Amino acid sequence: MALNDLLSVEFTPDELAQFDNALSAIEAILKGKTHNLTPEERRQYGRIAEQNKLFVNKAKEYMELHPDFVPRYIDKAEFDRDYTARMQIEHRLLRLENLTEHLSDTKVLLDHDNYNNALSFYRMVRTLSRENEPGTTAVYRDMKQFFGGGRSSAEPEQPD
Repeated sequence: MALNDLLSVEFTPDELAQFDNALSAIEAILKGKTHNLTPEERRQYGRIAEQNKLFVNKAKEYMELHPDFVPRYIDKAEFDRDYTARMQIEHRLLRLENLTEHLSDTKVLLDHDNYNNALSFYRMVRTLSRENEPGTTAVYRDMKQFFGGGRSSAEPEQPD
């Protein structure tokens, strides 16, 4: 591993196929059971805070202890199905969020490595172009476009 590499990761074709098959299986299970909210719906319904989850849990406990207190207009069986599904989803959502965070953080490190190696390549091509190395001027000009017109803070430092 080079000195500037933060991470080295490699997936075999079999591992990627297993990963994709697992995602396809999850998508198949969820098909028709999940809903994608519009931004307006998301604002309208929001999320219940932890305190409100405790409130819902407490109400469920009391509904179980005192079924005669449950208003007739509440479909208790539907409430129980919704409650169970929410608990099932929440558990899996936490696991998926953990996996997503790991994948995202790994991608950040890989992006960092790739960007720094691309900068090193750019610096070398720039130096070779200035020394009139055949074939480097076109490559340098093409890559230079990513750093804007003049010197910017994004353009790499001049090598010694």
